[in-house]
Amino acid sequence: MSPRRKIDPEAQPAFPQPLRAPRRWGLPIAVTLAAAVAATAIVVCALVLSSHEDHHRATINDAVAVGYVRSFMTEFTSPDPFHANDYADRVLAQATGGFADQYRQNENEILIGIARSDPTTGTVLDAGVSRRNDDGSVDVLVVTKLTSQSPDGKVHAARANRWVVTTRQEGTQWKISSLIPMT
Repeated sequence: MSPRRKIDPEAQPAFPQPLRAPRRWGLPIAVTLAAAVAATAIVVCALVLSSHEDHHRATINDAVAVGYVRSFMTEFTSPDPFHANDYADRVLAQATGGFADQYRQNENEILIGIARSDPTTGTVLDAGVSRRNDDGSVDVLVVTKLTSQSPDGKVHAARANRWVVTTRQEGTQWKISSLIPMT
């Protein structure tokens, strides 16, 4: 049997506990707040970057669409009566959707009208994005100037027209899906 010792409650312990300093809460709180602020800053930066990239992509898309529409409208408003079939084929190659269907239905009347007309030169005075549609197409407002002269070369007729052209990207190529003259 082992001897039992009676411990006097008033006596000093044989192995005293080291005294603890009071816990300091300032440093853990400061580190936690700094981590929260850093995480918030990273999230805000990521959102700003994403918004910037979306805006940049939309701006480039708009510039390409406007450039394509400018090129198309210059060609569209410059029919050559001596090469009416080639003109109609080029326009039809750049058409899609309802515009292509409508152009195919009226192709004979269009060819006859072009063959009977005087040579016309079309220029685009200005073009800009009117609206971006939910389906990815872009509406472009275009102002064109058509200049024609009579076969004797004396009479010059010039007139300005406004158009709303809807263009959409099919694969890597842009095509015209709607062409509406404005009055």
